[in-house]
Amino acid sequence: MKFESMAQRHAYILERLQAEGNVRVADLFEALDVSAVTIRKDLKMLEDKNLLFRTHGNISRANPYTKDRNVNEKENILADQKIRIGKRAAEMIEPDDAIIIASGTTVLQVAKAIPEDMRVTVLTSAMNISMSLLDKPNIEIVQLGGIVRKTSTSVTGTYAEGILDHFTCSKLFLGVDGIDMEQGCTTSNMMEALLNKAMIRTAQKTIIVTDSTKFGKRGFGKICPLSDIDQIITDDGISPAMMRDIENMGVEVIIV
Repeated sequence: MKFESMAQRHAYILERLQAEGNVRVADLFEALDVSAVTIRKDLKMLEDKNLLFRTHGNISRANPYTKDRNVNEKENILADQKIRIGKRAAEMIEPDDAIIIASGTTVLQVAKAIPEDMRVTVLTSAMNISMSLLDKPNIEIVQLGGIVRKTSTSVTGTYAEGILDHFTCSKLFLGVDGIDMEQGCTTSNMMEALLNKAMIRTAQKTIIVTDSTKFGKRGFGKICPLSDIDQIITDDGISPAMMRDIENMGVEVIIV
């Protein structure tokens, strides 16, 4: 389609963002039938007005970069959705499993949803997850040690990473701060990302548990590409386009 004015192009761009959440810049070249220079100027003007954010080859409505927030603050964001996600994830745990539960408010709900009478071994870096399992007598807890991150009540560092070399687990339940088609799975803390990498190497299957606000976001620490993930459990706030793109990469997306 051909738009005669800059205002018409801007309206079209913002309408697509409203509908899709994220748009590839290459798609705008084709749809608007204008030069790359014109599109770059349009996007810069809209970004200067805080109407969109630009990343490598994409634009989005929301700021894609995450920041480290206290676990108590994050716990209240989409709390009901996190509980449902946690319950669905816990259904994947089988008796006598040895699993890893990483840190985060959504994976905490996985731990809480494990049946009290189920025999299972849980490795975790998060002290609040260990505490939530203390009253379940059939669960053996392996608490990783290391440097304590007070914002997440979890540990990081080479000591925690080294301990994982001594184990093999069937499943890893991993929380993230961002899921992006280009950058993959990320977290706001570099040391946390390194520990998460080691957890992925230790587990036979990696399951991301996250609410839908994390899609299209990027954290400072890169954990892994989406190709390293087996399943993602999330709520119905994920955009159909994002879900389709992820599934096309061979990752199963489960909506609760």
